Amino acid sequence: MTQTHHESGNCPVANAAKLFGDHWTLLLIRDLASGCRRFQQLQMSTGISPGVLSSRLRMLEQAGLITRKQFPEIPPRVEYSLTEKGRAAVPLIDQLRIYGEQWLADTECPAEESAEEIEQAEGATATTAG
Repeated sequence: MTQTHHESGNCPVANAAKLFGDHWTLLLIRDLASGCRRFQQLQMSTGISPGVLSSRLRMLEQAGLITRKQFPEIPPRVEYSLTEKGRAAVPLIDQLRIYGEQWLADTECPAEESAEEIEQAEGATATTAG
């Protein structure tokens, strides 16, 4: 019997969903699509807590989707921008936007929970999964 992509762990859809399936990841890519941003700008535009933002930015950098550039200034200045791999994901965000505008515009979205509620739910999931 031959292994399917899913059984071997090489399913492209599953791998992409694992990388982009996080609420915050999509919002960060959306914001970085228009150019480089500083930490505080990303925090203000998404409402994400500093700890979770640091974690997501680190994960995106390790995945090769963003670059982190630190400037030798006082106070320190760090800017984040999309790599070529990150820019390749922008059409996904655009398609999600189009889908949302067309099919979900009149729907009350459960994703309108506060950033704190989402982070608490994610923490509970990570605790039970670990």
